[in-house]
Amino acid sequence: MTRPLIVKLGAALPEASARRAGDFEDWIAEGMGLARAAVDVVAPYLGETLPDPGAPAAVVLTGSAEMVSARLAWSERSAAWLARAVAAGRPVLGICYGHQLLAHALGGRVGPNPRGREMGTATLRPLPDAQRDALFGVLDGPIAAQQSHLESVLELPPGARRLAENAHDANQAFAVGARAWGVQFHPEFDAAVMLGYCDARADLLRDEGLDPEQLAREVREAPAGPRLLQRFAALLRG
Repeated sequence: MTRPLIVKLGAALPEASARRAGDFEDWIAEGMGLARAAVDVVAPYLGETLPDPGAPAAVVLTGSAEMVSARLAWSERSAAWLARAVAAGRPVLGICYGHQLLAHALGGRVGPNPRGREMGTATLRPLPDAQRDALFGVLDGPIAAQQSHLESVLELPPGARRLAENAHDANQAFAVGARAWGVQFHPEFDAAVMLGYCDARADLLRDEGLDPEQLAREVREAPAGPRLLQRFAALLRG
């Protein structure tokens, strides 16, 4: 296998796919500037078997509606595989659940965010290490980012570098070594997908004391996401 591998850890919500055709893997491939047929997809949450961890040209891990802290069997197997992929020097980008799974796989701690759910278009602050980072160095100033998560990386893995934060989550992005990154946000989401998530989670948001209508009104496009995916693809090309 010499092509990028998308590790599909769950499916996008139907309300989001109704607004923009496809699923996580389609939007990620598109964001990277790749045809869907140019990437391989394996879904361990459906019982599919991951390849040799040194085989893919790169690895992108998707989001999921599950929780890393639940330590589901397929997720724990994926974490062990992921640690081997990082050790083999594969470029890795973890998104949302994938970001948390990467942290967990490398010795960090994941659990419910004490500030509760983060939903909608948020603003992140790049940190000094981001300016020197091969991936995040293409971004500057405040970053608009699409968010949908209840858990967070509470402690980074040993040796990880923090790349972005906001008031809700100190570990919005991190890097380990020169070729592994995790981002809590969804760089593959556009505003339509984000609105689908706000709609789908409206009752939960109200139960948690949040205002889904206000969050929806504040949704906007987040061009930093596609720039990040395009930069990741460029790094693969050398």
